[in-house]
Amino acid sequence: MTLNAAVVGCGNIADAYFAAKDRFEDYEIVACGDLQQDLAEQKADEHGLEARPVADLVAGPDIDIVINLTPPSVHADVLVDALEAGNHVYTEKPLATTVADAERILEAAAETDKLVGSAPDTVLGAGIQSARAALESGRIGRPIGATAHWMTGGHEVWHPNPDLYYQEGGGPLFDMGPYYVGALITLLGSATTVTGAVGQAFDERTIGSGDRAGETIDVEVPTHEAGVVTFDNGAIANLQFSFDATGGSSGPFPLFEIYGTEGTLQVPDPNNFDGEVRVRNSSRDAFETLEHTHDYTAGRGAGVADLARAARDDDWSHRTSGQRALHGLEIMAGLRTAAEQESHVTLEHGCSQPAALPESFPK
Repeated sequence: MTLNAAVVGCGNIADAYFAAKDRFEDYEIVACGDLQQDLAEQKADEHGLEARPVADLVAGPDIDIVINLTPPSVHADVLVDALEAGNHVYTEKPLATTVADAERILEAAAETDKLVGSAPDTVLGAGIQSARAALESGRIGRPIGATAHWMTGGHEVWHPNPDLYYQEGGGPLFDMGPYYVGALITLLGSATTVTGAVGQAFDERTIGSGDRAGETIDVEVPTHEAGVVTFDNGAIANLQFSFDATGGSSGPFPLFEIYGTEGTLQVPDPNNFDGEVRVRNSSRDAFETLEHTHDYTAGRGAGVADLARAARDDDWSHRTSGQRALHGLEIMAGLRTAAEQESHVTLEHGCSQPAALPESFPK
């Protein structure tokens, strides 16, 4: 059975989901809505959909899954409303801007017996899943640590409306961190503690492109964030994300590696679905590029298919679940709390390590 899905929020990221509307047999996007009705109608015309007011769309009896692409600050309200109206929900990252709001979403899901799914679904791509296969085959022995660094000068250089990146729910950790933290949970499992430090180099940012070029916007969140995460299996990950590194990094960008007792695994960019997976078992040797064990590289929408299968099939393991997203949010929020308190934070919401994906996915 194919489930009907509707998109709420027709901004820039929506096109990536509309492009996937015929990619999967698990669901079909049939409608879209936005607070700007003209924008919803434009996207509906472009993609052969029905444009509806958001309230009607969420309450529509013919909709099974609401795909939420609204700004992070309203994720919790939109998702709870959709759940209470009887829909499964899938949301862009982060799940919410606070752990309390994320808990509220999952409580609503439990009360309505509906599923929550959350980006990033890049963890379902050939890159991360092939890295997972390399780990499980013992290519680097027992994982002992990881490095995840993403260093740039900020989105205002290229984005015509970068405001949300510098407001509540933004900052480099909440913007790019979900990709790396989600991948680390997929590769290493649940985390137990986190500590960190944060900074902010500039109080204002100047928009560099589009109709608002030259306009300044206020910065309300940390823009350079670093942390150390300890995982239940004993591995220790070093994280660093920045909008303040105007000169970028001299090393590989981004830097994402897993270290083991018998070697090092270079993990591809978790913001993408593909990328090379490389292993080196001695510092005297060159890195070896591994053949992919999985094939999926087509882009966003895989997480919605993952949710749809979990909704239909009790035997399907939900790999982009709300519980995984809550744990990822807890890690990121814990880093900021640790920075404020100058302490280590013990994490309360663990999750099971998502199961490895069948190589045949999405078939």
